[in-house]
Amino acid sequence: MSEQSRRFLRQTRFAPLGAAGQARLEQSRVLLVGCGALGGALAMSLVRSGVGELVLVDRDLVEESNLPRQILFDEQHARESWPKVRAAAHTLARIGGPTRIETHALHLDADNLDELAQGAELVLDGTDNLETRYLINDWCVRAGVPWVYGGVVGSGGMVLPVQPGSGPCLRCVFPKPPPAASLETCETAGVLQPAVAMVAALQAGIALRLLAGAGAPAARLVELDVWEPRVRSLQLARDPDCPCCVRREFSMLEAAGEHRALRLCGRNTVQVRGSRGATDLAALEAQLRPIARSLVRNELLLRAEFEEARLTVFPDGRALVEGTEDIGRALALYDRYIAR
Repeated sequence: MSEQSRRFLRQTRFAPLGAAGQARLEQSRVLLVGCGALGGALAMSLVRSGVGELVLVDRDLVEESNLPRQILFDEQHARESWPKVRAAAHTLARIGGPTRIETHALHLDADNLDELAQGAELVLDGTDNLETRYLINDWCVRAGVPWVYGGVVGSGGMVLPVQPGSGPCLRCVFPKPPPAASLETCETAGVLQPAVAMVAALQAGIALRLLAGAGAPAARLVELDVWEPRVRSLQLARDPDCPCCVRREFSMLEAAGEHRALRLCGRNTVQVRGSRGATDLAALEAQLRPIARSLVRNELLLRAEFEEARLTVFPDGRALVEGTEDIGRALALYDRYIAR
């Protein structure tokens, strides 16, 4: 028996997976969007299960407040403000096994999704905002690639597998994103790590089933709560007039380049996408050092503090403006200090 066979022996003894399903897992390629709470737990499950290639995309940095629920990170990652994809790869590498990990410290958007998802057999949602989820839904429906939605807040969450062509998509269930501030967030309602773990476990189980070729599960929206505790499963049908999977209208994909700023969940932070492409961090450091209260630069980012806010700038021109949720103010600060 090979070392690889011994490693996954308990897993392949599960008859619905078996050796053939394990072999398919080891040849698969998965795009995982988000490496925080949900994404970290998903990545851990997939790597330990032996998925062949795992593409990690996340725009954020590790902070101390992440540590209670984001299992791939430790205090060193937080102290040194590691990009989450880099910290995730650092932790996952210690597990070993066959998985090849590809990382992208980027904001997923309509301009780069085609390239990042190239060759993916499955897309997994580890994100914290609805706009990105609707974008993923558009792309997956158009490309015919399955994806698994997951959301968590407080002590509960939801999971929905989307199999294009054979069941409802996200917009069949939730036709459009709700108005801003109409839903609770992890900032207003908090979040419990066991809720994250349960949602991620269900997403990962569905992912393994799809990747192993065992067929799509029934189209159900699963709602759960770890505090009560309770689980509820709702059978769903495709909307015969769905703008996405029926009428083939992909509004989020067609909005390439339009979404310049985005509030980040529970962070008092706005992400701003630069309109000028890549940023020369060394040149920016020279401009900002005389006026910044403090400034740190490495090969991955530049972080500068001013009286009004703290700005973290990445080589791709993206910036995090911390200290405000006002998009207009964030754009003004970005334009004042970075786009000048």
